[in-house]
Order: sequence, then structure tokens, then C-alpha cells
Amino acid sequence: MLRKILIANRGEIAVRIIRACKELGIKSAAIYSEADRTSLHTSMADESYLIGAAPSSESYLNKNKIIALAKEIKADAIHPGYGYFSENADFIETVEKEGIVFIGPSSDSVKKMGNKTAARQLMKKNNVPIVPGTTEPVKSVEKGIKTAKEVGYPILLKAAAGGGGKGMRKISSDKEFADAFEATKREAMKAFANDSIYIEKYIENPRHIEVQVIADKHGNYAHLFERECSIQRRHQKIIEEAPSSFVDPETRNKITQAGVNAAKACNYFNAGTIEFLMDKNKSFYFLEMNTRLQVEHPVTELISGIDLVKEQISIASGNRLSFKQKDLFINGHALESRIYAEDAENNFLPSTGKLNEYEIPSGPGIRVDSGFSRGSDISIYYDPLIAKLVCWSSTRKEAISRMIRALKEFRISGVTNNIPFLLEVFVNQNFINGNFDINFIEKEELVKKFQSEKTDEDNTLEEIASAFSAILKHQPALHKHAGKKFENSNKWTDLEYE
Repeated sequence: MLRKILIANRGEIAVRIIRACKELGIKSAAIYSEADRTSLHTSMADESYLIGAAPSSESYLNKNKIIALAKEIKADAIHPGYGYFSENADFIETVEKEGIVFIGPSSDSVKKMGNKTAARQLMKKNNVPIVPGTTEPVKSVEKGIKTAKEVGYPILLKAAAGGGGKGMRKISSDKEFADAFEATKREAMKAFANDSIYIEKYIENPRHIEVQVIADKHGNYAHLFERECSIQRRHQKIIEEAPSSFVDPETRNKITQAGVNAAKACNYFNAGTIEFLMDKNKSFYFLEMNTRLQVEHPVTELISGIDLVKEQISIASGNRLSFKQKDLFINGHALESRIYAEDAENNFLPSTGKLNEYEIPSGPGIRVDSGFSRGSDISIYYDPLIAKLVCWSSTRKEAISRMIRALKEFRISGVTNNIPFLLEVFVNQNFINGNFDINFIEKEELVKKFQSEKTDEDNTLEEIASAFSAILKHQPALHKHAGKKFENSNKWTDLEYE
């Protein structure tokens, strides 16, 4: 077993890894930037080291400093978490050459899956279904239009090195192609330093289903079932669940086997995720592979009973998987909400400040993964994720009820947060019935409805303030809102008038 692990990350995922290390009796070494001097991960680790200034480019993305520090403190391994260097093949290769264990896949596997066109070629060769389109970059507008006609509009132009919804455009006709082609190439170059783009058939109203795979260095592979990640805003996941209510046992067997086949195709080891698009007929197509631990891994842990971070560390230590596929089964249902410091009423702009109040929910089936505590600063420099609220119960219906209760219990002040918006999703009848796809938020016009409701609430509260002012002036006839209770305690204090 490893003796000391350097955690090349911050926030909730760093805390998650530190806790796993403590339970395994392994020393944890945290890195922190100037902005994170007082962060939770900095104080929780056995050792903490200042790595640089607040901007990520000078701290958490400073490859040379991180590797030099790992050698200096005699760390056996580096755990990258997710984001930052977790899928950077050059970083992984350097770590490997320095004789340090990288807790994740090999640099070779990451290279094979990092380029989307190369990955599509590999999947096609290994009988993993791919979305119709090109497996080579599109070099010109003329060739692109010819391919688009063959595939059939609408199509997507996508960055070969892309992800997270960047470098992607939907095109519905020839006349849109030229402008979209140039714009997508520019965006791809700016975001990924690579302007290669390819064509995929646009799948109408798909669901986003992903398969958690895991493998050791001895050739043992397994899957931990699927996750439903269709509730997205601007191509970013905000709610995930496991298992998917849409996937029946027969489809589950097919898609999980395809996930394992995809991992075998690139000689993968450690934890990884194969992402698929699934249409209304339950046909599914390979989208991409995330060669790292996913943000939403807790929902899989809760239904499978497997601690993925501990398993990652064990695999990196050279051990075999601690379980066999036949030993795994789905136990209950789990949901995850990403709690962001963002203003849903103001185009979801990030919110910064100090967490003056931070009280997390608790009770049966509740898990909160967070990198913050009361008094913590939410910085302008990093992702605005405050916490992941995860709820488990024996059924999906009960898990939703538990999530609604837990969201209402969450107390945050000092920064604006997205809890009220998340509640709009969980009380939506189509969501409750499992009737949704990746366009759910747009179809249900949840942003518009939410902002409209908030505006009405703001006006009502202004009326209440005026009423109280009138009462103080001995004008009791104006207190028409007596007896009304406001339940959005995440933005306003609970008020009850007698």
C-alpha cells in the first residue's frame, strides 16, 4: 500500500480523497494557493504546501511545481481528483517517468481517449456503437457539407479535443455550414489549442447515460451500473442519479457490456466513465470516455456499496479489484444535486463572498461532499461548486422526497446559491415521472418560470415590508399578507405572521 499521497486538487474532491487516505492509514499531502490558505482541504490534510498564487495557472495547473514538490516530500503517488491534470496525458507521462504512481489510468489510455475522433475510430473497431458521423477531422467546408448531407441534417460540429459543451454547434442546413465551421474551429482553438473538428448526427432529445467502469492492472474489469445525467443546463450536469429510471434490465446489460468493451479497447485500468447518448427507442451511442473519477461518483457508491476512491488507491498500489462483477447488485436509488454559488435570477452568474451561514442537512440517507465550512471564502478564481448533496433511499420516489427535504434544510448565506432553482426541478411532475431528456430545462422553461416566480416573490416581500411599515404607523388595515409563510429559506428568512 502507498504511504503518502499528494493530492493535486482543491475543494470538495480534495477533502473526499483526504478522508479516504485517513481511513486507509495513508498520509495525505495537500497543495493550496494563496486564495485557499484557510480552505478545508488545507487544514484537513496531514501535510499542506503553498503551491502558488491564486490563479490556477500559477498554482493548481503548475505542472513543474507539483511534480517537484511530490519528489521533495517523498510522496509515493499523486491523486489528481477531477479537472486540472486528471486527463492531461503529458502530466501523467511526466509523473510516470519520475517514478511516481499516478492514481488513475496510464498516459497511453488517456491519449487514446482524449482525442474524440481517435476515440470514435477505436470504438468503431471494437464494436461499441458510435453516433453516425466522421471518424476523421473535417478539413474543409465542401467536404463537411457533403458529409452532412450523407449523415442527414441536423448535425453537430464538435471540437475533436473538446468537452463540457465547448466547441460545439448544431447545424440544420447547408447555408449555415460555412459560418458555423469557421466559428467552431476558432472556439476549439481558443479552448483546447486544437482546431480539429468533426461531424456527428444530431440525436433528437437524447438522454445522457453513463457507465462507471473500473479495472485493475491484472486484466480484471467490472462495471458499477449506469448513471442518468440528463438534467443539464448549457451542457453542464446539475443533477445526476443512479440507476436510470429509463434503462430496463435488458438495456442495462447491453450498455454496461459496451462500457466494459470500451475500457478494454484502450487497455484501461483504474476508475473511468463511458458516456453514451440514448434515444427514445433505447438505442445508445458512444459519446466519450472520461478517464478519471467523475464529479457524480457518489451516487454510484451509494447504490453499489463500493468506495471508488479507496478502490482507485488500491488499484494504483498494484492490487486486484476487491470484488467480482457477480458480487455487485443495485441497492436502492441515489440522487445528487450540485450546489453552486451562482445567481439563477441573473443569468446564473457566479457569486462570490464569505459563507456567513453554512449549515448542511443531515438524517438518514443524506451525504454532503463539500470543501467549505462556515466562514469560508468563495473565490472568483475557481469553479463555483460549493457542495454536492447526495440522497439515497430504497426507491426513486422516496429519494426525491428526501432530496426536497434536504435542500430545504440547507442553510447558506453570504453568497447567492442555486438551491431554489434545484427545487424547481425536483417538484416538476415530468421529472418526478422520469419523463425528461437533456433538453428538459429548456423544454419546461424552468429558467423563465423560476425567474418569473422569484420576481413575483420579490414584489410580494416588498409589499410585506410596506405593510409592516404601515403597521408601525398604526395603519393595521394594510397588513393584507398576515398569515402567509415563505418557504424559500435559502434566500429569505422563514417568516410567519400571526
